[in-house]
Amino acid sequence: MTSRASDPCAQMHALTAQMLGPEFAVQVCDPRAAQPILMPHEDAHLGRATAARRAEFAAGRHMARRALATLGGPQTAIPAGEDRAPQWPAGWRGSISHSNLLCIAAVTAAPYDLGVDLEPDSPMDSNLVATICSNEEVARIAGPERLERATLIFAAKEAAYKAQYPRTGLLFGFDHLDISLNLAAQRFTATFIKPAGCFAVGDSLLGCFGRAAGHLVTTVVIGQGGVKGS
Repeated sequence: MTSRASDPCAQMHALTAQMLGPEFAVQVCDPRAAQPILMPHEDAHLGRATAARRAEFAAGRHMARRALATLGGPQTAIPAGEDRAPQWPAGWRGSISHSNLLCIAAVTAAPYDLGVDLEPDSPMDSNLVATICSNEEVARIAGPERLERATLIFAAKEAAYKAQYPRTGLLFGFDHLDISLNLAAQRFTATFIKPAGCFAVGDSLLGCFGRAAGHLVTTVVIGQGGVKGS
């Protein structure tokens, strides 16, 4: 029998719940495990998606509903919009992310916009670094662990993008944000270097990161009137 201390899902749950705090509910599962049947219309956009993609999608919706239930939220369908973003129940905010081994969902009824990203904790392919990181970011992460830190920059940009999207509705690339890492504090700052809706050049979002179960998790929370620090 696997103890909670050695269970990857429990490890990731404990870490992310600590990072986000009591106003958020977090649920984590293995997307390879059997999942409840999706609610009507939730998977309408998946088309010819692979079985693995469908399983990951189902796991995300199941974890989202479990997280909602933890806070007394409705057990309703969470379809994807035309932009593929989850359509949360009225009064609720959340974020979903997955790898092929873990799936995480976090929700809140507080007036915060949330971004969570989950990535395998492994070095980035060196051929991808220039696509993800600016020259300035590459210079800041120079050293023997630069490819691991490039993965962290990618995850930080993903979480920041997810958090800003409900406010701007804008799709943008990696070159919109500059990431500064505080490795000792396990924090990062995502600074807009191009305008995006209500965010001007120079505006910054604060984020956290952590490692558990062979994965890297990043979180960004935007509160009313600014950034919610933790």
